[in-house]
Amino acid sequence: MPFEILHRAAPRRNVPVTFTLDVMELRAPNQSDLPALRTLLCSNGWAHRIGDDAWLAKLIGASRALVAIEEQQVVGFARAVTDGLSNGYLSMVVVSGEHRHHGIGSRLVREITGADPGITWVFRASRPGAREFFEHLGSGHRLRPWN
Repeated sequence: MPFEILHRAAPRRNVPVTFTLDVMELRAPNQSDLPALRTLLCSNGWAHRIGDDAWLAKLIGASRALVAIEEQQVVGFARAVTDGLSNGYLSMVVVSGEHRHHGIGSRLVREITGADPGITWVFRASRPGAREFFEHLGSGHRLRPWN
């Protein structure tokens, strides 16, 4: 099944199509992003969760997803799953090592979780550095740890 069909079929409430953060662009991933996205995810410990390109496309299509693009390179990714009403799960937040500590991960989280105050978002912070990242975001993001 083509990526575009899977991508359009996914609910996208409160997720912008495209916007720019200085020279950084955040947008929904497209088919041409898959190779670079695969490289980013595999180099940051997510190879076991993304399967082949068809699986990765399905994973993205069944989720809210955003990529961060700088100079035509994928440097960040966020993925979330929600019912759009009351519950959400922040599944992945990945930023390339050389682009960390510049607000990209925080912006991805803010945009992927949207502005709806009725949705409580949960996350797992089991990866190295994740606990500190989420603590740095603070309580304003409506995020709760999933223990």
